[in-house]
Amino acid sequence: MSASAEATVLITHEVGLHARPSVKFTKLAKSFAAEVEVAVAANGPWFDAKSIVKVMAAKAPKGTMLHIRARGDSAEQAVGALVDLVQRDFDEDRDHVRSA
Repeated sequence: MSASAEATVLITHEVGLHARPSVKFTKLAKSFAAEVEVAVAANGPWFDAKSIVKVMAAKAPKGTMLHIRARGDSAEQAVGALVDLVQRDFDEDRDHVRSA
C-alpha cells in the first residue's frame, strides 16, 4: 500500500505564493519521490506542486490556507517539509521578523 499524507498551512508571507516563494516551494517538492499536490481550497482543484507554472498560477495571497497532499515514498516527509517551509515564510525576511 502506498503511503499518503496531507496537511493545511496558513500562508503568512507578505506577497503570498508568488515568484521567489513558488520557486522555493517547487524546488523542495521536487526533492521528494512522492507525488505532491497543492490546492487553495480543501476540495480543489489540486495541482502538481512540482510545477512552477501551476504553483504560481494559483496566485495564493497572504492569508490563504494552502492544502498539501502527497502519495508514495516519502509522502509524510514531503508534506512536513513543505508545511515547515511555508511556516518559515519561505526563509525570507528573517531580519524583518527578528526586528519586529
